Amino acid sequence: MTQERANRWLIAAGLGSALAALLHLGCIAFGAPWYRFFGAGERMAQLAIAGSPYPAVVTLLIASILTIWALYALSGAGAIRRLPLLRSALCAITAVYLLRGVIALPFVAQMPERSPAFWYWSSAICFVLGALHLIGLRQAWAHLSASRSVR
Repeated sequence: MTQERANRWLIAAGLGSALAALLHLGCIAFGAPWYRFFGAGERMAQLAIAGSPYPAVVTLLIASILTIWALYALSGAGAIRRLPLLRSALCAITAVYLLRGVIALPFVAQMPERSPAFWYWSSAICFVLGALHLIGLRQAWAHLSASRSVR
């Protein structure tokens, strides 16, 4: 661990991303009812019912990205070993979460295949995860310097 103690904000962010990844895997495992409940849209639910690999492939890709993001947050927190390009990756992850949290809301009416509730809830969750990353990143900034040696 490069810091005196682990950064709680980044640990919370990492756990949030990990939970989101697990929920995405649950959609693959439990199929159409989960796709519907979590707002993926009726098209994804119908494709899952029809046995199309498309929903599983897309959802597995999202779960993989979220898992990588969780690992980067935990690495930035000092809870696991340092990952490559840590500070840059955490900046990008933070930006994506914050942008997703605010940018999707104006498009709610233009995407009727998903309920407005999906957009509001998912945007709120993304914004909170982005805020956790931002607070943790700010606190750990000096420790995340690329010039720091890896232990």
